[in-house]
Amino acid sequence: MSESAEGTRGAARPTPPDVDRAAASRAAVAARRARADLKAQIASGKRSAESVLDEGARDPNGPAGTLRVTDFLLAIPAIGVTKMKATLDRLEISQVKRVGGLGRHQRERLREFLRERARLSARGHGAGRLVVLAGPTAVGKGSVSSYIRENYPEVMFSVSATTRKPRPGEVDGVHYYFVDDAEFDRMIAAGEFLEWATVHNLSRYGTPRGPVDGALAAGRNVLLEIDLQGARQVRANDPAALLVFLAPPTWDELVRRLVGRGTETPEEQRRRLETAKVELASEDEFDRTVVNTTVPEAAREVVDLMSVPIRAQTRD
Repeated sequence: MSESAEGTRGAARPTPPDVDRAAASRAAVAARRARADLKAQIASGKRSAESVLDEGARDPNGPAGTLRVTDFLLAIPAIGVTKMKATLDRLEISQVKRVGGLGRHQRERLREFLRERARLSARGHGAGRLVVLAGPTAVGKGSVSSYIRENYPEVMFSVSATTRKPRPGEVDGVHYYFVDDAEFDRMIAAGEFLEWATVHNLSRYGTPRGPVDGALAAGRNVLLEIDLQGARQVRANDPAALLVFLAPPTWDELVRRLVGRGTETPEEQRRRLETAKVELASEDEFDRTVVNTTVPEAAREVVDLMSVPIRAQTRD
């Protein structure tokens, strides 16, 4: 290496003039203020989120384009950190992305998400609330739901369809619609389910869409008692739904309840407990957790959540 090259490499980089540093600092502050103003406009409804998305595409270096997609979503009413992360995962968008840096397909997926939220909002003022109650096997979802049904008549229950056989005391059309596999397949093909899933690798369960949409439009609160897979589908299909996780006081109490009800064989009990471990780990996906220490207390907490403003419910 020549002496002149060595000297060039080792030379210190020139320090920008003070006037340049000051100008850059003022520009950075102005950009932050512009982005903050955009978020405030989205939150207040002065600007639609979709219009900001379009602005970011047109000018990737402007305030909308340099807005982080995480901040963009958090500015939308009723979206907190939990829902934001779940939405980005579902849309396959990295949390480090900026609005102006989204790829074409990412932008279109986000646009469709925003339009679906707008359609749900257009159901109008006075619309009812969809609440999803889910949790691990044997936690007492059925007991809590039955107590609400008997003591809170203002709450409408969605009756699920299932391919499993009725348990003692269960009535077709009241507790479930008991259908065979052929009928369940027909309902899937016709798009009649809000959600459906195979539970414990055995039977299928699904929530008919029509009665739920009709009740919400009429201003009634609707409670869905479903499994974890179904709750995730409802979150995707109706982002405004409130997801409530029903948890046991302790793991030992969960085991005691499962064994004590005596409705499964020892082999089925072992399978359900393995599933319960996975289900318990999903609690962070939900908006609220209710611990089922006693059925009346848990039922009251679930019903109380139906009257809490959406912004206050969001877990940040």
